Amino acid sequence: MTSSSPIRVLIADDQQMVRQGFTVLLNTQPDIDVVGQAVDGLDAVKQVAELDPDVVLMDIRMPELGGIEATRRITEATPQIRVLVLTTFDLDEYVYEALRAGASGFLLKDASADQLAEAVRVVAAGDALLAPGITRRLITEFSRLDNRPKPPLKERVGDLTERETEVLTLIAQGLSNAEIAQRLVVAEQTVKTHVGRILVKLGLRDRTPAAVFAYESGLVRPSGY
Repeated sequence: MTSSSPIRVLIADDQQMVRQGFTVLLNTQPDIDVVGQAVDGLDAVKQVAELDPDVVLMDIRMPELGGIEATRRITEATPQIRVLVLTTFDLDEYVYEALRAGASGFLLKDASADQLAEAVRVVAAGDALLAPGITRRLITEFSRLDNRPKPPLKERVGDLTERETEVLTLIAQGLSNAEIAQRLVVAEQTVKTHVGRILVKLGLRDRTPAAVFAYESGLVRPSGY
C-alpha cells in the first residue's frame, strides 16, 4: 500500500446484511476499497491468499472456521496483513483469544461510519486499535479469566530498560503515544522510539500484542483498574 493507493479491505462475516452494510459504508471513503466479502473463516483465509488485502474485518463467530483460528492462520502466513476483529461488545468471551491470535484490534459492530473508516485507517497504518476504555475493560476481564500459569517476568521482558518497561505498562493501560508523552513529560517522538524498541525486543507486531503481553507476563495486573 502506498499513500496514493486505497486501503484494500476484505470483510469476513457470516451475515450478509453486515457484509453488505460495511461494504457500502467503506466504499464511500475515497481512500478505502472493499475488494472482497467472505462468508466464513475458511473463505476468509482463501480470499486473503487470492486478493492480498491490507486489512481484514473479521467476525468471531462464523461457521466452518471461526474468526480466531482464521485470524491465526492469516497473521502467521501473511504478517503484513492486519486483522480488525468485529464484536458486539457484550464482553465477547473470544475477543481476548483473537488478540492473542494476532489481531491488531477490535471494533464494535454498532460503530459509526466514521469510526469504521478510521479504524481501518489506523490498523492499515500499522498501529493498533486500542481505545482506552474498551481495551481496559476487555483485557481486564479476559486476563481475570485466564488462569493459566504465567512464566517468570524476567524470562518474558527480555532486556527491556526501566523506561521501556514503564512505556509498555502505559500501553497496556490503553494510553496513546501522546498521552504517554504527557504522562512521562517527554517528547512524543521519544515515546515512538521506545515503542519501536519494545516491539523489536519482544518480537511483536504492534501495540495490541504488546498490551496482551504486559498482562500475560504479569507486568500489569487487572486488579489495578
